[in-house]
Amino acid sequence: MTAPQVYTDMNSNLLDRQLDDILREMLAEADDELLLVNPSSEAIKSFVDVASTFDGDRPLVHLLADERTLKDVMDDFIIASNTADLVDADVLALRTTEDPPGNSLLLTDDAVVALVDAGSQIGGLVADDEDFVASARETYQNRWDGADEYNLRTPPITRVRETLSEEISPEAEDDFTNILDSLETARGDGDGLDEVTISLLVAAKNEALLYDISKWGEDVGIASKATFSRTKTKLEDMGLIDTEKVPIDVGRPRLRLKLGDDRLTGADNGQLATTAQSILN
Repeated sequence: MTAPQVYTDMNSNLLDRQLDDILREMLAEADDELLLVNPSSEAIKSFVDVASTFDGDRPLVHLLADERTLKDVMDDFIIASNTADLVDADVLALRTTEDPPGNSLLLTDDAVVALVDAGSQIGGLVADDEDFVASARETYQNRWDGADEYNLRTPPITRVRETLSEEISPEAEDDFTNILDSLETARGDGDGLDEVTISLLVAAKNEALLYDISKWGEDVGIASKATFSRTKTKLEDMGLIDTEKVPIDVGRPRLRLKLGDDRLTGADNGQLATTAQSILN
């Protein structure tokens, strides 16, 4: 039995590099398409960050990942909404596989890079033999063609910010953006406030109506009005927000949201997020 051949170009291996640097270099070198296969959670996060801030023309990236890994990463609103921006811009497509390969791979028309995590270091082991690259591309392109499309339900962050500014106020959009920027994650599981809670705190800081913020949230795709109402009740019960009735010409009075805890009043957005999270926990 003939032993399998291994093709590597040791001179081009990307050793002792930050993962962000490897991803940025591959984006820069790819011509039209880049295939990212079986990335780890950290690789997905790094890719979204690099691609979102990449300076220059971006290739179309086909990201094929284990479904559970992808779903867990996309539970973070910050990552998911930036991912949705890339999908909306037609520079990223997501599909899932139940049978991922053992390695994390980056494939261009000219090279295959195996991403190897050695603990304190990340290595990109490069193979650029023409026949090997062509064979690998065909293999993983076939896997991509047979994979299921991932349904990302989170709205693009650009759309979220634009509509919040238009439908609530520019000040509310500034507060929303600044709170997100102050957080490492937005999951609502103890590691960060979720997007509905953030939206309601922003609305309360700007004394917007519950009706307006919940209608905006449902229209843009963040959550249903019912979810906004339940979260409002939870925050009100815990003293983070207050409400006051605002009479209208026809129908029941609407509720204006206000911050309900003295520790939140007058706090900047970083302090607002930190204080709110500590109260909720």
